[in-house]
Amino acid sequence: MVLLLAVVCGAAVANIYYAQPLLPVISKALGVSQGAGGLVVTVSQVGYALSLALLVPLGDVLERRRLVTALLGLSALAVLGAAASPSLGLLLVAIAVVGVTSAVAQIVVPMVASLAPDHQRGSAVGTVTSGLLIGIMIARTVAGVLAQIGDWQLVFVFAAVLMAALAVVLRLVLRPVPRSENTTYPQLLRSVLALVRTESLLRRRMALAAVGMGGFTVLWTASSFLLAGPTYGFGPAVIGLFGLAGVVGAAAAAKAGRLADRGHGRRVTTGGLILLAASWPVLAVAGMGGPVGLIALTAGIIALNLAQQSLLISHQSAIYRRVPHARSRVTTALMVSAFAGATVASALTMALYPLVGWLGVSGLGLVIALVGVGIWVLELIHPSPAEPLVAVDTGAAVRSPVGAGRVSSCREEVGCA
Repeated sequence: MVLLLAVVCGAAVANIYYAQPLLPVISKALGVSQGAGGLVVTVSQVGYALSLALLVPLGDVLERRRLVTALLGLSALAVLGAAASPSLGLLLVAIAVVGVTSAVAQIVVPMVASLAPDHQRGSAVGTVTSGLLIGIMIARTVAGVLAQIGDWQLVFVFAAVLMAALAVVLRLVLRPVPRSENTTYPQLLRSVLALVRTESLLRRRMALAAVGMGGFTVLWTASSFLLAGPTYGFGPAVIGLFGLAGVVGAAAAAKAGRLADRGHGRRVTTGGLILLAASWPVLAVAGMGGPVGLIALTAGIIALNLAQQSLLISHQSAIYRRVPHARSRVTTALMVSAFAGATVASALTMALYPLVGWLGVSGLGLVIALVGVGIWVLELIHPSPAEPLVAVDTGAAVRSPVGAGRVSSCREEVGCA
């Protein structure tokens, strides 16, 4: 079941990444500039971030099998609409809806964390998160190959069929997953803000998630133009194959969840940030072209994806342990921050690439990574409380076992009903 849910995560989030290696093709087919075509990526990220803020918290208050299968069905319709779009405007509308429904992946991750036993939670979360990032990488390869065989619309038709099939399979094989809270929707959203306000661990992990996803987006947005441009001149199929290098990195990071189960989550975070920063000087060499450039690009992709995957798993393990009764809501906070970072990074990359080229955006990626290193140094100097908070009835006390030792009402601390 964990493997099936990993496939669901990967397939769902892949929908917002199919377009990345196809940006030059889509721009040409619709008769728009590459800058305008790049809005497809930005709009999908905006839709995804909005859905993370408004839909993912529902995983704590609704029966999750029904919620997941409904969103998969809606995603199938939205992707099919993207395939049928005759203009950039209609494509952007359809892709925005695709971004919204693709947040089903972030409902599945905390659901798996809730179902897994304590000693296997990190491993289970690591598996489904690996599935999520591998799906992003495979999306590039699938998109490139299908676009080479047919056209860019074929890619989205394939995605629609896959979403519909997964919705049916999951409905048949997954047992109902009951809600973990009983509260109103406005209270639910307010509780997310309460968690962000009161939990320093969550705030710092949110900032690090924005850094990691920002660097990830810089790489995959700019690399399509580098590989399609005069330096290499590759077609969409070859560009898509570079996603396989990302799969290697994401798959290798599955061990991060097992390390978190053994109490080494902070070491995983430290190593991930160091590797994230170190990957950018290597990636910068790719701009010189030739065999050396290709080797540098491949090595940099593997390293950056290994770093990003390890970081994401360590963030999830830490916050799920800290707030076990509100995992969907802390996932909302974490991933909204992550994809806000991705949206900003995507927009900056599209604006800077025509001006400063590959070397310039590599510098942008390095700066983003160094910001993450600085945030983590602050965490190491002044650690946040990490022990689980205790969920109790409304108005009762919530005490953090370690750290500040503070006591407040349940509603003030974690927004419980």
